[in-house]
Formats: sequence, structure tokens, C-alpha cells
Amino acid sequence: MAQDTTNRGPAEACDDDPSQVQGPLVDRLPRIVAIMGSGETAPTMVRTHQQLLARLPASARAVLVETPYGFQENAGEISQRTTDYFRRNVGRTITPVGPRTPADTDGPDAAAQTARLQDAGYIFAGPGSPTYALEQWRDSAFVDVLAGKLRTGGIVIFASAAAVGLGRVAVPVYEIYKVGRPPRWVPGLDLLAVAGLDAAVIPHFDNAEGGTHDTRFCYLGARRLDVLEQQLGADTVVIGVDEHTALILDLDAQKAVVQGRGGVTVRRNRQQVRQVPAGSEIPLALLSRGPTASAAPRHSGKLSVANEEPSADKAFTLSEHVQQCTGAFDAALRARDASAAGRAILELEATIAAWSADPTQTDEADRARSVLRGLITRLGDAAASGLADPAERIAPLAEVVVRTRAALRQRREFDVADALRDQAADAGLELRDTPDGTTWHLTDG
Repeated sequence: MAQDTTNRGPAEACDDDPSQVQGPLVDRLPRIVAIMGSGETAPTMVRTHQQLLARLPASARAVLVETPYGFQENAGEISQRTTDYFRRNVGRTITPVGPRTPADTDGPDAAAQTARLQDAGYIFAGPGSPTYALEQWRDSAFVDVLAGKLRTGGIVIFASAAAVGLGRVAVPVYEIYKVGRPPRWVPGLDLLAVAGLDAAVIPHFDNAEGGTHDTRFCYLGARRLDVLEQQLGADTVVIGVDEHTALILDLDAQKAVVQGRGGVTVRRNRQQVRQVPAGSEIPLALLSRGPTASAAPRHSGKLSVANEEPSADKAFTLSEHVQQCTGAFDAALRARDASAAGRAILELEATIAAWSADPTQTDEADRARSVLRGLITRLGDAAASGLADPAERIAPLAEVVVRTRAALRQRREFDVADALRDQAADAGLELRDTPDGTTWHLTDG
């Protein structure tokens, strides 16, 4: 019989043999932690959610933890949009659970909320404030429930703001980036200790929203990241997860898999020690060790790290969809293909609708709608001037002019033939005599 680990922390409990906690591995849920850098309710992460949910029995319940955004006035709207995303895009039902506010932590529904968490096989938390969420979760039953899931079976998905709290220490993002507090760490939930990791998690690792200023590393920038890393011990690793990317830690198989758009960066002692691109799989232990000869990621298919090209089914971000649809529209106008231009507009409209379920979007959707309106205006302008090729419309008349001039020349009426040529040129139809006969084309005038 396994030892009683009720009062033990996650780091201690991870030493237990998981197969002895709740029967053989085949008799219980998989033990998985998924860390999403961003895009947790965007089209880019649909497949990841579906694949993780497919590892659970159909009867397993999924819950959405509302805490990270519970303080926001539109918390209810965020929950609704997230449940709609799971229902429409992922194909599964997810149920919101608290606590939203400090009052909920000790309120009459606290026990019921804990029971719903304990009963769930899929626990998902995402956008909001890392510091606010940690204040509600720390020293609460929530941490015990999650640690229990990772010991005995369950899938825990922490994304964006929630992901910041998974490590032993966490970044108070808003306090540093928005308020101007000095860079410092705050205590995290240390749930990754179950996976044997002494780590700090930084989502949005490749963020580029700043434009003229550095917003990489979850809006910290390189300078502030360096200040924070100087405060870490030699054994603590920084795990950076790019946007629209998921790092999936399979605790049973002891492996780490990267999916999505970007990659995962592991840093220690202010240096990068490992870069794991999307499509890679490595032993879980390599996330906490320096580079070795056996540390090269294993890739599915023929993925080349140096010259990786996106696979045909690799999801696009919204901005990439906008660029793709705009390019298709431009090509259609050049080809004077009204149908293709219309299809590009409709595809962009459908893409914007698909991304509208993502409550984490900033102004990207507004910019996409602005582009959509511009394409519609351009199509209207093109229709007003005519999309059909003028050469196609004038071809029958041009051929008559060419044949008439040829007949005049054959009768040696060269003056009349030349006059016809000149009049045609004045009208924008240029005739050219070649060894193979007379050709014509329209001039800009």
C-alpha cells in the first residue's frame, strides 16, 4: 500500500510510484501538464485541446477556472466566450468554476467548487492577472486538488496568465510592465515540482507587440529578464513558451512535446541551454539539465530544425491569415478575377469570425476588420471601372481592323492603310507589322 501523502507538498509526492497511487496506469487518467504560451482560446490551439481531451474517457468532465480574470467586470462574458469556443471549435463542453473573488474562496460555494474541481478530468485556466490568481490560489484547496490530479490522474492546462504561476517562482507581470515596480519574483504554486522541475514559467516568450520597444519574455524585455534571472538560484530553470505554442508534459511517459506555432526555450544562469521547436519530443528530464549529446529533440516526420518549413496543416495566426487573404485578393485583382477576389474577402471574414471567440485578443481583430473593409472598398472601385480585360472586349473589333488593313495593303492602297493604322493608334489600338503578320495591343492612352 502506498504511503499517505495527504499532507505532503507536490515536490515530496512526486517521489511516489504513481502506479501504486491509484491502481495500474491503464486504470486511471493520464497525468499531464500542458503549458500554453498564448492563444489558448484561438484557432491555433484547437487541435491541442482536442488531442488532450481525446486521451480522457468521454464521460470525463472539463472545467474552466475563472480565477485569473475573476476581478474583471466582464468576467461573465469571458467565461461565456470560452465555453462557446470549446463547444463550437473543440467539440466539448466545459463548465466554469470559481473562485472568482476572495469572497468566493471562503464563501458558501467554496466546498462545491472544490468538489467540481476534484471531479474534473480536464482543468483549464488562462487569461487574466497572474498575481491576482496566485493570491486567491496560494494556500487554498485549489493547489491540493491540482497536485492530486498530477499525482493520481488528470490533465491540467495552464495558459497565459495562469501559466506564470506554475513554477516555484512567478513574474508579477502587470506590476512590472504597467506599474513600473522593480523586477522581482513572487512565490508560485510550484506545481511543476511534481514533474521534477525547479522552474519559472514565462509565457508570451516571443511577444512582439511592442514594435519600437522590447516586449519579449511576457512583456519584460531583455533587460528586465536579465535582472530577474540574476535573482534565481543555479538550479532553477526558466521555461519560455512562445505564443500560440503548447508545451505538453506527460508525467507517465516522462516526455515533453511541443506543439503549435513557435517553440520552447530553456534558460539557466542567464544563458539559453535548450531550444525545442514545435513538432519536437524530448525526455522530460532534459528540461532541467544542460545540453548533452543526447539532448537533440526528436521530431515527427522529416522536420529539420535548421530549415523548418510550416507543415500544410499548421495553423495560422490571425495576422498571418490577414496577410494571406490580402495577398490572394491582390493576385485576383491583377488577374481581373472578381470571383477569386470575392472568395478572398469571404475567407477573411470567416477567419475573423473564428477568432472572435478568443477573449485574449487585443486590437488585432479590429485591425483585421479594418483590412476587410479596405478590401471591400477596393473591390467596389474595381467593379466601377470594370474588372474584365479591355483587350478581351476590343478583340473582335481589333481583328476587323487588322483584316481590313491587310486587304487595303493587298490592293496596294497604302495611303488608306496607313491612315487606318494612325486612326487606330489615336484610339489606343496599336498595330505592329512583323514577319509573321500584323499584331495589335492596347496602349495606356
